[in-house]
Amino acid sequence: MKSRHRFLVSALCVMPVLVHAKPLTVCTEANPEGFDVVRYNSLITTNASADVLFDRLVEFDSVAGKVIPGLAERWEVSPDGLSYTFFLRRNVAFHTTDYFKPSRALNADDVVFTFERMLNPAHPWFKTAPTGYPHAQSMQFPKLIKAIRKLDENTVRFELNYPQATLLGKLTMGFASIYSAEYADQLMASGKTEQLNAKPIGTGPFVFQNYQKDAVVRYEINPAYWGNKPKIDRLIYAITPDSAVRMQKLKVGECQIALGPKPADVIAARNDKMLKIVETPAFMTAFVAMNTQHKPLDNPLVRQAINLAFDKQTYLKVVFDGTAIAASRPFPPNTWSWNKDLPDYAYDPAKAKKLLANAGFPNGFNTTIWVRPTGATLNPNPKAGAELLQSDLAKVGIRAEIKVVEWAELIRRGKAGEHDLLFMGWAGDNGDPDDFLTPQFSCAAVQSGTNFARYCDPQLDKLIAEALRIADPVVRTSKYQTAQKIIHEQALWLPLAHPTASALTRENISGYHVSPFGRQDFTSVTVN
Repeated sequence: MKSRHRFLVSALCVMPVLVHAKPLTVCTEANPEGFDVVRYNSLITTNASADVLFDRLVEFDSVAGKVIPGLAERWEVSPDGLSYTFFLRRNVAFHTTDYFKPSRALNADDVVFTFERMLNPAHPWFKTAPTGYPHAQSMQFPKLIKAIRKLDENTVRFELNYPQATLLGKLTMGFASIYSAEYADQLMASGKTEQLNAKPIGTGPFVFQNYQKDAVVRYEINPAYWGNKPKIDRLIYAITPDSAVRMQKLKVGECQIALGPKPADVIAARNDKMLKIVETPAFMTAFVAMNTQHKPLDNPLVRQAINLAFDKQTYLKVVFDGTAIAASRPFPPNTWSWNKDLPDYAYDPAKAKKLLANAGFPNGFNTTIWVRPTGATLNPNPKAGAELLQSDLAKVGIRAEIKVVEWAELIRRGKAGEHDLLFMGWAGDNGDPDDFLTPQFSCAAVQSGTNFARYCDPQLDKLIAEALRIADPVVRTSKYQTAQKIIHEQALWLPLAHPTASALTRENISGYHVSPFGRQDFTSVTVN
């Protein structure tokens, strides 16, 4: 009997232990503008929609630094660069929900619908987006893409009017997420097209459940996901605009990941054994856009004076606690084609006053500074930054009123060009300089709203467009360096900082990585 007891104990010890997946709660920085990602351009919206609900034909591997297969398992490019043929994965399922049950798998019709909707004014869905399609328009896709043809159920060909060296990279962006044509047809037939924004359907690793503004977005796991299935049992975005509250929620375990921590919170977390810091240099730029369509900001001497009037080093210390490097160009200095030969605008109030006098404003002028109310990676302390700028401008005679505008409204009104000086930030998607140049400085981007400087110059526009048609990086570099010279001399931005992308997690979180491009991937995250 004694021997039998020992045998039973031994047998129990070697039985496998079942590990159950757990939910993951992420404290995020703001409400998404919506979930129809093609209509918006904020990273917060991309994180809440494209990154979790959708997939694209191709994806960008930020570790390897290259485009990899997505919904297309492979692709072919014609020798002349005018044709891209994508071969789709088979048996990829769209989400099944209480409001949509797909009758078929992903096919070429879905790809054609996704892009025709954005590019073809005659398409029945084209006019259903009240804010238009800012990324497709600023990237000049309607001009670039001649046709998108379904060759068979699983093959699609993009035919171009001219070659573009960055097309594959652009197709990794959130706005290139693939939608269900079947779901769209259902909504159009029932007169409920707005539900595409409120009740999204994709092929991604998570399925939309519900959204409460200023509170939470809930997602279920997609049991039919074609890729690496999430290791958590559900995902929750706890919308927490105040970074101090995000930190507190993290400490007490109400969330396991906190996005956009203040630099001071990151420093404090180094001494907290219950927390971990995840960070990487960001392919991002914080800046103040100057609306060149508003007087006197239409005068380059005035814009140069604003650059010279601002004490950027004090700003970096106060707002970023030394965790960011000073910006002087549109993109970070480790980006290929960065123009090292341009002089920086050093802090020089006396010179700023002289420029203002030369521009006809010896006594300064009145203007406004637009800023968001809560902190994020690209602006950890909006109030302090705006007050520093206001103070420095006052020293040279510029009287600036600070206008605090809620994030989604700030984006909307900024795209409409209502601002004077606008604290803003931009994140690239794949490390290419054009991630910044086309959406921020092209003429098409003025029309789409992403060009917050509202500056359209034929020479600059031509340089940006020509560089996209050339595969040779040496020639592209030459054109981009000339483009940077124009941007610098015209002082379209007050460049501020290139931050460190960081997040804080509980110590029981593993598998989470911060993207230099601000994108989110929770498929490999485990809650231990």
